[in-house]
Amino acid sequence: MTGPTTAEDEVVQLASELIRIDTSNTGDPATVVGEREAAEYVAAKLSEVGYEVEMVESGAPRRDNVFIRLAGADPDRGALLVHGHLDVVPADPSEWSVHPFSGAVQDGYVWGRGAVDMKDMVAMTIAVARRFKRDGVVPPRDIVFAFLADEEAGGKYGAQWLVKNRPDLFDGCTEAVGEVGGFSLTLGEDQRVYLIEAAEKGIAWMRLRARGKPGHGSFLHEDNAVTKLAEAVARLGNHTFPIVITDTVRQFLDQMSELTGLEFPEDDLEGSLAKLGPLSRIIGATVRDTANPTMLQAGYKANVIPSTAEAVVDCRVLPGRQEAFLREVDELLGPDVSREWVTELPPVETPFEGALVEAMAAALRTEDPGAKTIPYMLSGGTDAKSFAELGMRCYGFAPLRLPPDLDFASLFHGIDERVPVDALQFGTRVLDTFLRNS
Repeated sequence: MTGPTTAEDEVVQLASELIRIDTSNTGDPATVVGEREAAEYVAAKLSEVGYEVEMVESGAPRRDNVFIRLAGADPDRGALLVHGHLDVVPADPSEWSVHPFSGAVQDGYVWGRGAVDMKDMVAMTIAVARRFKRDGVVPPRDIVFAFLADEEAGGKYGAQWLVKNRPDLFDGCTEAVGEVGGFSLTLGEDQRVYLIEAAEKGIAWMRLRARGKPGHGSFLHEDNAVTKLAEAVARLGNHTFPIVITDTVRQFLDQMSELTGLEFPEDDLEGSLAKLGPLSRIIGATVRDTANPTMLQAGYKANVIPSTAEAVVDCRVLPGRQEAFLREVDELLGPDVSREWVTELPPVETPFEGALVEAMAAALRTEDPGAKTIPYMLSGGTDAKSFAELGMRCYGFAPLRLPPDLDFASLFHGIDERVPVDALQFGTRVLDTFLRNS
C-alpha cells in the first residue's frame, strides 16, 4: 500500500470545487450552464503545472472541451485516451439534504450533483495528470486527457462533434477509459469484485406521432389521435422483450457463479439476479432491450380533440439486436403511429482481454490485494460510443473502493449523490498506478 501523495491530498478539494460549478445540462442548448466555467477551471489547473492546454468549442457557444497530451516513452505505441465529462444532470435543491452544488465535504463523503457522475473521475484524472507533470513522469505511451461537454445529452455538442470535426485531437489513440467501471461490489466479509465496463447498450430515443381528425370534445369520435397514441404507447411500455445473453453478460454471470456459487438459469434469470441486491437493477437491464415512455404531448384545450399526439420513448438496445428490436417496435405500434429518431447511438462491446485489462486488474490489486475484476455491460450510455467510431477499444474504469452497504447504483442521477472521501483517494492511487503501467 502506498503512502499519501500530493495527488491524494488534492483530489477531494478538486472534486468539491468542480461540483460547486453548476454545469447542469438540460438537453436544451439555450438553458445549459457552466460548461465553459468548468473547462476554464480544468484548463487553469493543468496549465499551472506546465501542460499545453487546448480548449475547443464543440459546435455551439460555450460548449467547451479541454485537451492535453502527455508524451510517452514509446511514441510508436497506440496512445491511450482518458476521458471524462464536465456536465451533470439537473438537480432540485428542495429534494436534497445538502445543496446539490455545495460540494460539501462531511460525514466522510463529498456531496453534490456529479459526485459519482462524473466529477469524481475528473478530479482523480486532474490530480494524477498534475502529479505526473510535476514529477516528470513519463508513461509507457502517449496519454490524451480529454474533459468534455454535453455527455448527459448524448454528446451532440461534445464527443460526437469532436469525433466528426476534430479527429486530429485523438491521433494515435487505440484504447480509451472513461466512466462507470472499476467500482467495487462486496460479496463476502473480505471479498470484493471490481466491475469493469466492457459493453453498453445502444441509445434509441424515438418520437412517436399519431394523427387523427380534430373536432369537438362532446361529439362521438372514432378517429382520435390521442386514443391511437395512448394505446400504442401502452402496448410498447408494457411489452417484455426477450432475454438475450451477450458475450459480456455471459462472462459476468459465469464469473459471478464461480465467485459466489449462485446459479443464473435462463428460465429464472431475473429472479436469480435479484440475489445480487442493488446491482441487480444494472445487470437486470442488460439481459433484454427496454422501451420506456417518458414524455407525452397532445392538445391545447379540454373540449378540443387535437389532430396530432406525440410521445417520446427511451429505448435501450442490446448489441446485435437493433434490427430485431425495430421489427418488434413496429409490430407493437401498428399502422396508425409513426416513429422518428430523436437520438440514435449504437451499442458498444469490447472483448475483455489484453494488456490494458491486465493493467487495470494489476493496479487494483496494488491497493486491494484480493481484488477480482469482471466485465459487465452498462444499461446506459457514455462518450465511449463516439470514440468506438474511431476504432478505439473502450472500457469504463473510474476506480472506487466502496462501502459494502452503499447503494451505488441509486446515486447516479439520484438525490443526495455523494462519493466517499477514502474511495476518491483509493481511486487516485489506482489510476496513478494504472497510467504508469498501461
